[in-house]
Amino acid sequence: MNFGMNEIDCSQAEIRYFYLKHVKPVILKDALFADGTAEYVQMLNEKVRLRFRTGKNNVGDVFLRSGDARLPMRKVESSGLFDYYQIEVPCPEESIPYYFEIVSGKMVLYYNKKGVQSEHQEYYDFKIIPGFHTPDWAKGAIFYQIFVDRFYNGDPSNDVEDREYIYIQKYTRKIQDWNSLPEAYDVSRFYGGDLQGVMDKLDYLQGLGVDVIYLNPIFVSPSNHKYDIQDYDYVDPHYGKIIYDRGNCLNEGDSSNEQATKFIARVTDKANLEASNALFSRLVQEIHRRGMRIILDGVFNHCGSFNKWMDRERIYDKNPEYDKGAYVSGDSPYRNFFSFHSENWPNNGDYDGWWGHETLPKLNYEGSEELYKYILGVARKWLSPPYNIDGWRLDVAADLGLSPEFNHHFWKDFRKAVKEINPDALILAEHYGDPSSWLQGDEWDTVMNYDAFMEPVTWMLTGVEKHSDDYRSDLYGNAEAFQNAMDHHMSAFHSESLYVAMNELSNHDHSRFLTRTNHRVGRIGTAGAEAASDNINYGIFREAVLLQMTWPGAPTIYYGDEAGVCGWTDPDNRRTYPWGAENKELIAFHRDLIRIHKEHQVLKTGSYRFLAGGYQWLAFGRFNRDEQMITILNNDDQDKEVRIPVWILGIRSDTQMVTLMRINESGYYTNAMMHSVQHGYICVSMERYSGLLLKAKKAKNKSGH
Repeated sequence: MNFGMNEIDCSQAEIRYFYLKHVKPVILKDALFADGTAEYVQMLNEKVRLRFRTGKNNVGDVFLRSGDARLPMRKVESSGLFDYYQIEVPCPEESIPYYFEIVSGKMVLYYNKKGVQSEHQEYYDFKIIPGFHTPDWAKGAIFYQIFVDRFYNGDPSNDVEDREYIYIQKYTRKIQDWNSLPEAYDVSRFYGGDLQGVMDKLDYLQGLGVDVIYLNPIFVSPSNHKYDIQDYDYVDPHYGKIIYDRGNCLNEGDSSNEQATKFIARVTDKANLEASNALFSRLVQEIHRRGMRIILDGVFNHCGSFNKWMDRERIYDKNPEYDKGAYVSGDSPYRNFFSFHSENWPNNGDYDGWWGHETLPKLNYEGSEELYKYILGVARKWLSPPYNIDGWRLDVAADLGLSPEFNHHFWKDFRKAVKEINPDALILAEHYGDPSSWLQGDEWDTVMNYDAFMEPVTWMLTGVEKHSDDYRSDLYGNAEAFQNAMDHHMSAFHSESLYVAMNELSNHDHSRFLTRTNHRVGRIGTAGAEAASDNINYGIFREAVLLQMTWPGAPTIYYGDEAGVCGWTDPDNRRTYPWGAENKELIAFHRDLIRIHKEHQVLKTGSYRFLAGGYQWLAFGRFNRDEQMITILNNDDQDKEVRIPVWILGIRSDTQMVTLMRINESGYYTNAMMHSVQHGYICVSMERYSGLLLKAKKAKNKSGH
C-alpha cells in the first residue's frame, strides 16, 4: 500500500510515530526538497556545500549524482518534520549538472528542478556555475517600466510639433489632449512625455515603493517608441532639452533639404544634444540619491533608417559635422555597418532590415569590427560617469548577428565590457523561448520572463493570450497546466537568474492585463478602444498582482497598470498615465502590497513550492528557515473551501497563520486574521475572485524547514 500525506490525519507526535513504524520503507515524496537558494547551495572558497531535505527518519540513503559519480550524503541535522543531508565537493572549473538519488529499501527516487521522479530526466538537473552572480540589488526588486512619451510632460518647450518632420510617409502630430487615446497608426503621434516628467514624478515612484526605473529607449529617434535609434550617443532632445531652435514646422511642398534643415535644428544640433545628456545625468543622480536605480533599453540588433550611419532620409547629408551615411555614399565609412544586397552605389534601396522592415536596418556586426567595438563602447559609455546607469535591458537580444554562434560570441564580449565598468550592473534580455544557453554565467544575467511568468499567469487567470489575440478555455483556470508550465520553464533558470527575472503582467508589446480580465479577443483596430475597458474584473486583476508580488523574481509594473489603465496590444497599450484620474484604491493596493513584499526577505530570495490547486484555484508557498508565507487564489465565480498542506513548508500544528492581505472584487484588506494549522493542513474559505496572503506566526518551539 502506498501511503501519502493526504492520508495522514493525526497529531505531530502520531506523525512521527507513523513515520517510524509504518512509512520508513516508503519515501514521503512531498518532504523531499532542494533548490538553488543559499540554504541548499553555498559556495565556500574552493568547495561547494550542497544540502537536501527529507522527511524525518523517512529515507535510508541520499546520494549526490553528477555524471558517473554517485556520492553518499551525510545526515547533518534533524529539525521539526525534516532531516537534512549534506555534502561538500570541490568547486568545478566549469559548470556541471547534478541531481539527487533517494533510497529507502527497494524504493529509489530522483530529485532535480522538476521535483520528484521515478526515472531521472537529465534536462531538469541543477547546475553549479562557478563565479555566476547576479546583482543582489535586483533580486526581488520592484521595477517600474516607463514608456517616456506617455508618462508625464514635464517640459512642454521640447515637445514634437505638428508637421515638424515626416516619419514613414506621415507628418508628426502634437497631441494636445493628454487623455485622448492612441490611434491604430500611432508611431508619429507625440504626447510630450519626457525626462523632466520622470524627474517630476520621482516622489510618486518612491512613495509607491519602486526600486528600479526601466526606461524604454530614450536615444535620438524619429518615432515615439524609439526602437529605431538615430544616434546612440545622445538622448533625444524631445525627451531632454531644446535650447537652440532654427526652425519649426514643415509646409506643404517643402523640399527634402528644407525638411532636413528644420529637423536638424532640434535633434542634431550639438548644443541640444549635450544639454539633453546633461539632463539625463542629473536625473540619474537624483534617482541614485533616493536609493533607487535605473536601467536603459539597449536596441543593438538594428537601428533606424534615420540613423546617422545610414541616413536614408538625408537628415545629415548637408551637415559638415557628420560623415556621409551608407545610403548616401558608397564611400561612407559606415557602408559595412549594414548588409547591402548590391555593391553598386547608388543602388541603395536593397539592404537587410529586421523582419524585412526598411525603416529598421539590421546592424552587420560580422562585417564590421568597427561597429562591434562601437556598440560595446556605447554600453560602457552610459554605465560610466557622468551617467552611471545600473544596467541594460536588451531588445530582441537573440536576433543579433547572423548565427547563434556569433550571437553568443557578441554577448560574451558585451558582458565583459559591462562588468568591467560596473560588476554590479544588470544585463537583462528580451527573450521568448528557452533562455538557458544565454544564462550560463558568461552572457545575460536574466530575461524578461514571458515563458515562466507572463504567459502561464494570463492563461490561468484570464484564458486570454498576452496580446489578447486568442482565448483558450482549456488553459483558463487550469491549475495543473499552470504548475506544469511554471515548473518546466522555471527549470531553464539558474537561481541567480530566476530571482532577478523581470516578472511583468503587461508591457509596451502586449495588452494591458486589466483588459485581459474581460476574457475578450480583440485589438484597437477591430474591437475599438472603448471595448478594452468593458467587463473588466478588478478581482482577477488583484489576484494577478498578488501572485506577481509573491512569485520568485523581480515584480515589474508597467506604468499606469497600478492606476487602472486598460488597453489592447500595441499601440493601445501605450495610453498616457491618467494623472488626476487615477484609480487611487488600486494605487494604494499596490503600495501596501509592495510594502509587504519589501518587508519580507523570503519574498525576494526564499524558496518556492507549489502546494495545491484545482479548477480555478491554486496555492503556493515562499519559505526559508525563518519565514513561511502562503499565497492562495480563488479565480472562480463561486466561493470555495480549500485545504492546503502547509507542513510541506515546515509549518507545524502548533503554528498560527496570520493574514497579511485579503483581496476580492471590491478591494483589499490588511486587518490581521488568525488561521489555525491542523494536522499539517490549513483550511480556509475563499470568496469568489479573491486572494489571501498568509504568514506563519512563530511557535514557541521553532519549526523546521
